[in-house]
Amino acid sequence: MPYIEKRRMELRAYLAPIMKVSESLTDGELNFVITNLLLSTYPESYSDYNSLIAVLECVQLEFYRRRIAKYEDKKKNENGDVYE
Repeated sequence: MPYIEKRRMELRAYLAPIMKVSESLTDGELNFVITNLLLSTYPESYSDYNSLIAVLECVQLEFYRRRIAKYEDKKKNENGDVYE
């Protein structure tokens, strides 16, 4: 995860309108937003697409590690571990 400092506030301001409605987005709408962001950011070349896939994979892994794994551990403690 890129722990950025310099442009963090600028980027949050850019994302603010999206973040206001993000709780009410459906999966399809979120996919639409992300897809359009990617389409407007990357030109068409194999190298760019390759970099894009790497970024998406890193986002997925970091989100799982930081958010989903904690949720899974919480539910495991509440409901019992399936690996007994």
